[in-house]
Amino acid sequence: MSRGELNEDKYNACIESSQQSLIYAYSWYLDIVCDQWSVLVLNDYEVVMPLPHRKKYLIQYVHPPLWVLQLGIFSKNEFSQPDFISILEKKFRFIELRLNSENTLEKENSLFVEKQFQELDLTQGHETIKNAYQSDRKKDLKRAERHQLKIEWGSGAKELIQLFQNNVGKRTPEIKEKDYSNLEKLIKTCVDQNVGEVCSVYQEGQLVASAFFLKHQETITILCSSTDFSNRKNGANTFLIDQAIQRYSGGYKTFNFGGSSMKSIAKYFFSFGAEERIYPMLIKKPKLL
Repeated sequence: MSRGELNEDKYNACIESSQQSLIYAYSWYLDIVCDQWSVLVLNDYEVVMPLPHRKKYLIQYVHPPLWVLQLGIFSKNEFSQPDFISILEKKFRFIELRLNSENTLEKENSLFVEKQFQELDLTQGHETIKNAYQSDRKKDLKRAERHQLKIEWGSGAKELIQLFQNNVGKRTPEIKEKDYSNLEKLIKTCVDQNVGEVCSVYQEGQLVASAFFLKHQETITILCSSTDFSNRKNGANTFLIDQAIQRYSGGYKTFNFGGSSMKSIAKYFFSFGAEERIYPMLIKKPKLL
């Protein structure tokens, strides 16, 4: 089903009430971050699978847009996903799509790859979580205290994006200007809908760390973040995350670090007490592409 044919109310209601519910799958979110997207739909929106896609050499292909961590299949009840996967594989010659952690990893299907992300249980409460931090994180918090870092919660999208571009962005040239424009629009929309929040850390009035958090049902997720790479001995990133854990531990159950299969980044998240979770990624690459 094309985006234009979609019944938005029924589609979004399915996402909201599904067992796999994720903020990235709502129509308004995908409209911001995707060039094009369509949906596989079962019956009267009992099961849906949003498909972000582009065209290259006149061939439509499924791709994972920036600022979307997981998608996949969303269902109100139990559902056998191979039916949808089979349709997807037949419809597109090239596929690169992150499913969600509630979708089954079909190990007998060679197109599935296991990916990792990290989550923290917030129900323990901030003090219990903080006491269990590994020694390096506790040292970072002492550094932050010595440097008299200040925290500010607000809508500072432009400042976050500028910090990201000047630091992380220089190592990721594949992120284009349009992607940053999409991110700015996304942050503004989420802040306006009270489903997103920007946190900034300052040292002597200078921005040294910032992050954008998504709020959905019982989960908080870091969608993007950056520190000032030229000033990394002040514990700013650890201070930011600790402040976020403190802020959200009262009203949310899960803190999603945004996910990384890179061992060095995952190790850092584990030092806060996070645990590893997996999600399947579907990759189909014909030899011609």
